[in-house]
Amino acid sequence: MNCIIIDDEATARIIISELCSQIGGLNVVEEFPNAIQAIKYLNQNQVDLIFLDIHMPDFTGFDFIQTLKDPPKIILTTSDPQFAIDAFEYECIVDYLVKPIKLERFEKAIHKLSTIPETVHNEEAPSVSAKKDSSVDNHLYINIDRRLIKIEIPSIYLVEAKGDYINVKTEQENYRVHSSLKKIEEKLPTDLFLKVHRSYIINLKKIIDIEDNSVLIKKDVIPVSRSNRPELMKRLNLL
Repeated sequence: MNCIIIDDEATARIIISELCSQIGGLNVVEEFPNAIQAIKYLNQNQVDLIFLDIHMPDFTGFDFIQTLKDPPKIILTTSDPQFAIDAFEYECIVDYLVKPIKLERFEKAIHKLSTIPETVHNEEAPSVSAKKDSSVDNHLYINIDRRLIKIEIPSIYLVEAKGDYINVKTEQENYRVHSSLKKIEEKLPTDLFLKVHRSYIINLKKIIDIEDNSVLIKKDVIPVSRSNRPELMKRLNLL
């Protein structure tokens, strides 16, 4: 059984790796100090099991799980017992180990893996992002001073909510429209646009840089809320 370890503490990774070495059939193929590196690896590789820490800088274990479309079995490893109830809302989580982890308790967690039947995966259902494809409508009309102005949708790089108005920023010009963020979100193709904050929708193809909890679009630095960050990471074409 191939597994990976994700933990920001080097000592914890060593301990878990050593515990794995004492269990027959467990093969640690990679270790990662953060979730971002693990996501890049899993985009190209498959594993059977992940040992996952909950508390990590910027990107928690639960954030990481939400980025996975088809997660393997996961054993959480943490020094904080308070999230045990939350953890078992995820079908992929097999067990919840509290540090320091004893060999006997570790063995029980591994034994649980053999008692869980393999999940039969159905044909992948159409995702929410497929509800409106960018090839269907390539433009929309906005009402400015009783004039209907046609905007090419791919030219939009940012939509910002400002009270009862939204600012629609395009490659050519910016428009102030009396509307709501929710209303324009329903008009935009979800394979191209993503709401990253309660006040911002961005064009994913216009991202220049991502740092911590913000993205750079043109010259605008846009905050990314914690709840929307997993979906953003899932949608990126990480190398």
